[in-house]
Amino acid sequence: MKFIEHAKEGLLNLYFSKLRSVLALLGVLVGTASVVAMVSGGELATNEALKQFKALGTDLLAVSINISAEDAAQSNGKTENLSLSQALDLGKADRDILQVAPYTQLFQTIFYNGAPVNGIILGVTDSFADIVQIKMQSGRFVSVFDKYEFYCVVGHDVYDALKKISFREPLGQQLQIGKNIFVIVGVADAWPENSFVYANIDNSILIPVMTSTLVSKYAVISNVIMRLSQQADIPSVEDHVTARVNSLISGKQVTFRSAKELIAKMKKQSNILTVFLGLIGSVSLIVGGIGVMNIMLVSVIERRREIGIRLAVGAKRGDIGALFLMEAVMLSLVGGTLGVLIGILIAYVIAMIWHWDFTLFLWPPLAGFSVSVAVGIFFGFYPAYLASRLDPIEALRSE
Repeated sequence: MKFIEHAKEGLLNLYFSKLRSVLALLGVLVGTASVVAMVSGGELATNEALKQFKALGTDLLAVSINISAEDAAQSNGKTENLSLSQALDLGKADRDILQVAPYTQLFQTIFYNGAPVNGIILGVTDSFADIVQIKMQSGRFVSVFDKYEFYCVVGHDVYDALKKISFREPLGQQLQIGKNIFVIVGVADAWPENSFVYANIDNSILIPVMTSTLVSKYAVISNVIMRLSQQADIPSVEDHVTARVNSLISGKQVTFRSAKELIAKMKKQSNILTVFLGLIGSVSLIVGGIGVMNIMLVSVIERRREIGIRLAVGAKRGDIGALFLMEAVMLSLVGGTLGVLIGILIAYVIAMIWHWDFTLFLWPPLAGFSVSVAVGIFFGFYPAYLASRLDPIEALRSE
């Protein structure tokens, strides 16, 4: 019952000193809102980044094969680069490898109707579209049956650039890559950029991988994307693929990137970022707590006569301390509640501005509210202690 009575009386005392109470409350409100907004915003940003990886699937493995000139000179008769058939045979290195998509990457001059076009040339197989989930807006994707044919598929951004040049539908038109003329047989739909794949499909022109060797002598298969089974043992697959590559070519350095490993690293970095943002926001809460202490100290000085009367009529020192501590806690409770609501609103606005999917996380509001209450107790304890230790006679003498 005393708790309820102290809470009611604390709210009344705060109400009678509105201006000071509002100023102290604002400090806690801003601090709590900053903690909730920053932590929630960090979580939303991490979720958005992870969503790009999960859209492709968590069962992907990227293989990069880099060959040093020194090791290549000591090849002892072995080939220096993977052939298409050898790259496809990497799928036999482990039973958990379901699909293999080798690709080449070129940089050539591109012209359309005599106008230059910016874009990256990718030599791909038809399995590349399945693994990285390229959807077709119109036409078809390059096929294994195209072999050395001069056909190409343009990405969404390249498609828009071509339309601005000719003001007509590019599908079926001719595109010059280097000295070769290609026919546009397909247009890829907008593709969400993902750092798991080195190239941005929207800004790429995709041609048959065998044709890419005709376009440039530097067209070598140095990247392979694999789709694995869900239960795949990734370290084991990496060992088997490395052994297979070592048996085929020399002077190579094989590196891997796993979607699961990248997601795990991103989550770990997200946790560090969340703690960092929380600590930054907590500085505002500490400032708000100092404001609460100042208000409570002023309140103790102004209400010394009231404290003396309470002690004179039989109030215990513990009751006096509890009363002033409850006022500080009520300030923090109200400020923390409003701060949580405003912090969630700020996080929602950020999500809307950046077109992110908004998710209400439970722990940032709970953490912000809990810390605000803890700040109120911590910074309200000293003024409450001073009030409880006042001498009744000296307090009654004060004006």
